[in-house]
Amino acid sequence: MPGTNLTRDEARSRAEHIQVASYAVDLDLTTSPDTFRSVTTVQFTSSAPGSDTFLDLIAPSVEAITLNGSALDPATHFDGARISLPDLAADNAVVIDATCAYMNTGEGMHRFVDPVDDEVYLYTQFEVPDSRRIMAVFEQPDLKAEFTFSVTAPDHWQVVSNSITPESEAVREGVARWSFPPTARISSYITALVAGPYDVVRDSVTTRAGEIPLGVFCRKSMTPYLDADNILDCTKRGFAFFEEMFDSPYPFTKYDQLFTPEYNMGAMENAGCVTINEMYVFRGKVPDALIERRALTILHELAHMWFGNLVTMQWWNDLWLNESFAEWASTTCQAEVTQWSSAWTTFCTHEKAWAYRQDQLSSTHPIVATIGDLHDVETNFDGITYAKGASVLKQLVAYAGREHFVAGLRAYFAKHAWGNTTLADLLGELEAASGRDLQTWSGQWLETSGVNILRPVISTDDRGAISSAVIEQSVASGDDLLRPHSLRIGAYDLDGESFVRSAVFDVDVDGAQTPVPELIGLQQPAVLLVNDDDLAYAKIRFDERSLASVLARPRGFTETLPHSLAVAALWDMTRDGEMRASDYLTFALAVVDGERDSTLLRSLLAQISTCLSHYLAPEHRAAARLEVVEKLRAMALAAPAGSDAQLQLVSAYAVLLAPGDDPALVRGLLDGSAPLDGLAIDPDMRWTLVTSLAAIGAEEGDLVAAELERDSTSNGRERAARARAARPTAEAKAAAWAEGVENEKTPNSVIMALAMGFNKADDPALLQPYVAKFLDVILQVAKTRTFAIAEEINGFFPSGLAGPELLAATNEWLAANPDAPATVRRTMAENRDGVARAVTAQERDRAQA
Repeated sequence: MPGTNLTRDEARSRAEHIQVASYAVDLDLTTSPDTFRSVTTVQFTSSAPGSDTFLDLIAPSVEAITLNGSALDPATHFDGARISLPDLAADNAVVIDATCAYMNTGEGMHRFVDPVDDEVYLYTQFEVPDSRRIMAVFEQPDLKAEFTFSVTAPDHWQVVSNSITPESEAVREGVARWSFPPTARISSYITALVAGPYDVVRDSVTTRAGEIPLGVFCRKSMTPYLDADNILDCTKRGFAFFEEMFDSPYPFTKYDQLFTPEYNMGAMENAGCVTINEMYVFRGKVPDALIERRALTILHELAHMWFGNLVTMQWWNDLWLNESFAEWASTTCQAEVTQWSSAWTTFCTHEKAWAYRQDQLSSTHPIVATIGDLHDVETNFDGITYAKGASVLKQLVAYAGREHFVAGLRAYFAKHAWGNTTLADLLGELEAASGRDLQTWSGQWLETSGVNILRPVISTDDRGAISSAVIEQSVASGDDLLRPHSLRIGAYDLDGESFVRSAVFDVDVDGAQTPVPELIGLQQPAVLLVNDDDLAYAKIRFDERSLASVLARPRGFTETLPHSLAVAALWDMTRDGEMRASDYLTFALAVVDGERDSTLLRSLLAQISTCLSHYLAPEHRAAARLEVVEKLRAMALAAPAGSDAQLQLVSAYAVLLAPGDDPALVRGLLDGSAPLDGLAIDPDMRWTLVTSLAAIGAEEGDLVAAELERDSTSNGRERAARARAARPTAEAKAAAWAEGVENEKTPNSVIMALAMGFNKADDPALLQPYVAKFLDVILQVAKTRTFAIAEEINGFFPSGLAGPELLAATNEWLAANPDAPATVRRTMAENRDGVARAVTAQERDRAQA
């Protein structure tokens, strides 16, 4: 039996003779708290009468199947994942009456009960293959159709789908029915249904398609925190920007954005009905980095209305076209028409760093990945598909010229609207617009894997002038290829204690060594920055003089982008074992002191934490942590009142405390006896402080239970789970394991919270028993739980024990399980890669400076 998988060959074969006209989906959401009724009528044609096919459906049961007026026995035609349809006619109508299950995993139809008011909230999440959890469907992107939803639900609910919500009709007391108009022809994975007593803020935007209704939704208990004005302003800016760039009117009839609880990803681009992780409804003051990230997410999903929804990939190997394009387009929009004009600096700090990390794992793959089946695509929502692809698109824009690139996009949308395409279709339009041969470019960048390192090698004469300058290129990972790079080299001189760019050179790097004659005769600057302006996709290094200058002046760059590039290069050297983690820690602390870029500050604090827990030699950690804690405390107390830095520094200080540390500052902030001017002790900050006290064993009574009573929301429930799991006791770790790994009723968001607390363990002995337990259970988890839940449970991998013993145990598991499902082997290989990198860094940290 094929089970829940679907191969590309099966999808191609099905699409060769099937064309779908429409789906009518009738859902009754009033039947029980565990299941709902789904009746699907599919109208489709077959070019091969007499042949067989199948529909996809994952459901507890099917009550009736009627094909062209004849009943089929569910016992013999439904296997739990597929409905077989024999002896097709040229024109076919099939009706499937099924009982479908609500989920607590963020997949299919997720059901959530708000602990504040016991109200039920539902939402769907279908990417990649989960529309089949609520309806019978041909679950592949190239079989587009019209979808007509009818929904029976409590009459006080909001019911939202891809089409404009109609007026409801009474069914019986307390129950109503909503009959939606048909959608445009779209793929099943971007259909959606959201239902429950959501609150909504409504508005509209004037577009080329006319006046488009807008809605921003959240559950009632989150309404006090919803800053809808900011969300709507960002959305409207995106509408204007994308319609002009694509020269294409908004393709749907309305645009709703719905913030939903227990979401298992950032957001989803359902046509006209975007669902967004509720973490973006801020219950208190958050770092500016998160507000910027929310804006990027809003624009990313809006860009998908054209790229992905209007024009859709034929099969999932071109998933990157959807995601990379949306990343590039949303960052471009953010930089040019919102307050976040430094968005490309954030892209360098966050997205590119993610891409480089992913590209150096053993699981790295070409941007255009080989997707043989649904299991392959589930694992490819990664830094290659999103961030590396967007980085390479940024290069392509520079290579083709933005004017030509945009012209190609416009032609692409005009030619392929409402259709399905492949990479060749896009490249064809871009080639026609730019006159460039993109086949070679595609082969070098889209169809290979890995990243290169660019290192300047400089010699000077006795007067300090450059006499020789070469860029050496090597392979860091992936295919054994040296790629061409069009980039800039910036020369920075000292002005007081600041680096000021005095010259910039456009250089084409190709091969193992590329001479740079433009530098010959130049007085050697304080810093030569390879890949200045961040045009190329490559890891960079410094020459000896530049490295010494940067280390001596950690805050020497006054512009954010070169500053971010320099910090990233030193962090990459640390991860590669070229620089001692102890030395990077000193540098990073100096950068943090006075850093005002919110995203870079957030990244630096995370890197400091990683150094302490993974990259420092274990024997160096205790002293280093005490030094870090002392310096963060001093910086937090000195930070401007109410500043982003104050918020982030207090949070980082609280997280890094360990048993035996003085809890006075945290306790004083929490109980109000020692407030810090400008620091808001809102619900999220309270949980940060409570978790800190719990993790160091400094609770007075059951502080977590008391705080949960104070904040009895779902957010409070998740934060309480994390705090309990962080307690420094064997009992706390055992309880977290039981609830997060063994209890199948625990929802996805709580599992994630438990895993985060579980791995907070300053005493390695607390996690030691879970090496064997994790390795023993991970295969069973993959076989019995959904993909999303298995991903969350992987958070219980005891990465805090990163060292030779954990590396050996993980390698032994991989050697002993060669036939494990590909998704599990990839997860375990990536776990192994992280541990191996930590071991390399630890060995380097033991070496003399």
